[in-house]
Amino acid sequence: MENVQSHSAMTKSQKWVLASTTIGQILECMDSSFVSFALSSIIVSLNISTAQAGMLSTITSFGTLLGGILFGLLADRFGRVKILTYTIFIFAFATTGIMFVQNFTALAILRFLVGVGTGGEYGSGVAMICESFKKKQGRSTSISTIGGQVGSILSAAVSSAMIPLFGWRALFLIGIIPIFFAFIIRRNLKESQEFIDTMQRKDRPKVSIKKLFATPRLAWQTGALIVMVIVQIAGYYGLINWLPSIMQKQLGLSVSKSALWTIVTFVGMSIGMMTFGTILDKFGPRKAFGMFLLIAAVAVYGITFAFNAATLLLAATVLGFFSNGMYCGYGVIISRLYHIEIRSTANNFIMGCGRAIGGFSPAVIGLLMENHSLLLIMGTLSILYLISFSAMMSIPGLRNMQQD
Repeated sequence: MENVQSHSAMTKSQKWVLASTTIGQILECMDSSFVSFALSSIIVSLNISTAQAGMLSTITSFGTLLGGILFGLLADRFGRVKILTYTIFIFAFATTGIMFVQNFTALAILRFLVGVGTGGEYGSGVAMICESFKKKQGRSTSISTIGGQVGSILSAAVSSAMIPLFGWRALFLIGIIPIFFAFIIRRNLKESQEFIDTMQRKDRPKVSIKKLFATPRLAWQTGALIVMVIVQIAGYYGLINWLPSIMQKQLGLSVSKSALWTIVTFVGMSIGMMTFGTILDKFGPRKAFGMFLLIAAVAVYGITFAFNAATLLLAATVLGFFSNGMYCGYGVIISRLYHIEIRSTANNFIMGCGRAIGGFSPAVIGLLMENHSLLLIMGTLSILYLISFSAMMSIPGLRNMQQD
């Protein structure tokens, strides 16, 4: 099989899969993050309320969930490459369209479509990686996932340069770039032979969400994975959205808008992802997730001992390394646990549900901040990581899943 890795060097097909999914992650996260950096300008320009501005995140999350479920099913039915390009078209056109909006309704619709496109892209990309790389799946998915961190940093850099010079509308013109990338993908990226063989089977079963819950064992497995993703997303938003504000309040540090804070945190996450992927390939998912989840449950308390900017950045880097390094591993274990005919569906459904529910964590942490101490907030996050560890250990399919 051409795209199965039989030696250390990658085949041409593997290079295209890894490059396209990584660049896709960069462009997706860059496009999606533009609104965050332009929001203050958009509020003034369109005369929208802060409540409406806050709703944009929720609207995007619902779009992500819907797009994930819909395009996951379509990718398993009609092919990963075809659906991947369609999702790129959707979030690229929707992002570009934001430069023309004149009211909140139009903005909300386009942000919903951005969510639909980005939600649908994940399952196709991670399924192609795991079908192309029979070995080093953890390392390959970590490279692709790190692309998202790069996209977020690029978004911050481009926004800070363009908005003061050309205004917020010009920023979204960059959203058109992924459209050209989609055409390149369609011309050069091919489906894996494994998937082609599956599509040509006469007895190929129908694709359905019900297959994720077809037996009690599958239902438990799907539910446990959703719990793990909920905790993953809750921890991520807790670190990115609230930790700077918490520490500003506790230590009087002006770090909430610091470029250094953003860069150091994302670098810590990226190194954690690459390390996690390597450990996953070498020792298997139970040991990799077990190690990172248990250390993350302890590392959250390091924030409570920070007494200046330097110790704060160190604690945040360590926490980011372990708490978010695991993110790249979910696509690998989901792809291994579910058959190829429902692989994209499983990835998008599980990740979509986890993102939608875990996305409420900023509101929950905000409520805790009003009446409780930092120690209690970190303790709550620590308990969540222990719950995720228990859920991971309870998945029967992971017990016998050996490393590459």
